[in-house]
Amino acid sequence: MREIIFDTETTGLDSRTDRIIEIGGIELINHFPTGRSLHLYVSPGDQKVHPDALAVHGITDEFLKDKPPFADIVEELLGFFEGAKWIAHNATFDMGFINAEFARLGLPPILPDMVTDTLSLARRKHPMGPNSLDALCRRYGIDNSHRTKHGALLDSELLAEVYIEMIGGRQTALGLATVSANRAGVDTVDDDAAGAILVRPEPLAPRLTTIERAAHDALVAKLGEKGIWAKYGRQN
Repeated sequence: MREIIFDTETTGLDSRTDRIIEIGGIELINHFPTGRSLHLYVSPGDQKVHPDALAVHGITDEFLKDKPPFADIVEELLGFFEGAKWIAHNATFDMGFINAEFARLGLPPILPDMVTDTLSLARRKHPMGPNSLDALCRRYGIDNSHRTKHGALLDSELLAEVYIEMIGGRQTALGLATVSANRAGVDTVDDDAAGAILVRPEPLAPRLTTIERAAHDALVAKLGEKGIWAKYGRQN
């Protein structure tokens, strides 16, 4: 299963008039980061960055002057996302801007069944909140101290870690990665060793005392021959 954890930064909050200025994405295969990423800055044309948005992400109009328009990066964007699930935190916001940009180019929208909103997942898993990305990083012990401002790629990297924790944790991801590697023919561990039954060189010391064993045997005797314990007996 292929998923892209992504984030966008924009000139403002209104997808009808504001524009995307940054897109970041992290590829997951079977919930495990592959190392592939996408990071693009985009010119918003004549649309200026709203001061409130600037305070959040720090991307200035001057910085965006020489960046390509969305029409020039859309092929790279679609190629990176092709066949994958789109995953974002508060995905309604990001997809509103993505689909608005597609509409301006006459492209079909990304349908809701191709999108997962991690904010909705977090609200179901942690109904008492808070469920912002920073709050979820704190909840799962993910270091976000370097996040002084929002950035599409950095936020995608943090969200990927949060998402993996929300769906089962790092151990699940690592297990899935091992299975994927084996299917791809990558050596991970020796097959014979992996399938072997491990036996302790010496059995663990019994945890029941002699008195406790005697009390148990007396109870079983009281239950009679039809008692379920009598069918199995004591092995040690």
